Amino acid sequence: MTGGTLAARPAPSHNETASRYFEHSSAPRVNTDAVIVEALRAEYPELHITVVPQYENDLFGYAAAGHASIAAIDKEKDRLTWKTFLPPASRLGGQRGALVDFVKLGKYLLDWQGKEYVVCIADGRDGTMAYPQQTNQYILSGSIEASNKLLFESGAWNSELHSEIWVFDSGYWQKSAELWESVQKSNWDDVILETSMKRAIIADVENFFDSQETYERLKVAWKRGIIYYGPPGNGKTISIKAMMNALYKRDKPVPTLYVKTLASFAGPEYSINQIFSLARRTAPCYLVFEDLDSIVDDRVRSYFLNAVDGIQKNDGILMVGSTNHLDRLDPGIAKRPSRFDRKYLFPNPNTEEREKYMKYWQHKLSDNHDLDFPDKICPAVAKITAGFSFAYLQEAVVASLLAIARDKDGFSESVCLECMETHAKPTSGRTCDSETKRPYKGLYDWVWAVRQADEEDPDLENYILWREIKKQVRILKE
Repeated sequence: MTGGTLAARPAPSHNETASRYFEHSSAPRVNTDAVIVEALRAEYPELHITVVPQYENDLFGYAAAGHASIAAIDKEKDRLTWKTFLPPASRLGGQRGALVDFVKLGKYLLDWQGKEYVVCIADGRDGTMAYPQQTNQYILSGSIEASNKLLFESGAWNSELHSEIWVFDSGYWQKSAELWESVQKSNWDDVILETSMKRAIIADVENFFDSQETYERLKVAWKRGIIYYGPPGNGKTISIKAMMNALYKRDKPVPTLYVKTLASFAGPEYSINQIFSLARRTAPCYLVFEDLDSIVDDRVRSYFLNAVDGIQKNDGILMVGSTNHLDRLDPGIAKRPSRFDRKYLFPNPNTEEREKYMKYWQHKLSDNHDLDFPDKICPAVAKITAGFSFAYLQEAVVASLLAIARDKDGFSESVCLECMETHAKPTSGRTCDSETKRPYKGLYDWVWAVRQADEEDPDLENYILWREIKKQVRILKE
């Protein structure tokens, strides 16, 4: 760099930037950015200044990932920081959190590829209503070319996903490592669906991303939309997550963009623009709208439809929307071709699927030698749970497992797999085989409670379900 390294230059005798910032902040702020630039020019007249919003190109995140080194070079009295306690993501494992500094004003020396840069960071919120918060990075170097090269490389890195998934929430995109980790645990082996339907869902998505040339040759726009619908708790979400995982494992990984809500500081129309702008830049991609009927309401329906099927190209975007209430979706979304072309119904499982689900749990618990999970349990449970969703079946199993954890040795009764009654020994004259062990009394008790509520008052079904689960959890904690 011209004139030697920045570290070797004599430090200014007076921190003009800090002085101007604090002076400016003591009165109504008009344009913090202009004040900082003017102060830095006075403080470093021989260096070039480039201003970069942190949310677009985070130099500190780039350095933290090991691509550069960075260290503070200002005095403590010239810095403005917030000291905040950051709770742990989980208390499991004895984690207690950490103290974190949020820098509102600070100056650093960044070393990248043998060159040094002065980086000033400043919170530039002007007034009380500005949102989102604007934090800028002011990069000073010996040449514009040096700054541009650094910003290009760090910008490219920041625009990529690193074991993360794009999630849209509160008006902006953010990278979620937590969702990524959750998706890695989801695969199609965990999804119990009718075989031909599962194959069709997988083929629909995989074939789309394999067929760009075919679409182009046929002069058809390379975009599609799919809707998963049906009563809650029957595999829509796990199917989406299993597909996300499968797409990331392709030879050319396909990223997912996950939309939580259109609510934002600038309104839902702004959110729709942000969502489809990133989707078009990221394509080919898998764009997920879970609970589509609650995300797109009457107010923004036409704006959403224009983004989906307007004049702008959506090549390479495969949208999937899920809903528990297909009837609540506008016909322009649910029925018009070229928007959401294919719909898959996820109904309550039939007897065969309920038995498969119990076998899934049997396999999942096969390495637990404290449990007895005989083969007869699977068809027996399937027989008495007609109308149950997979979510209800799961809670039936969980209720039994909680009962085991609560009182490992407290069960003396068994449940007969033939007559479905509880008794210690077969009653004289009966031909049933009372072979189950204590855990499954809890399972049958739980199913019976839901059944009784359903017969007496269908509206009580959810109440009984959650009352029983909470009871089991409370006892377990005690």
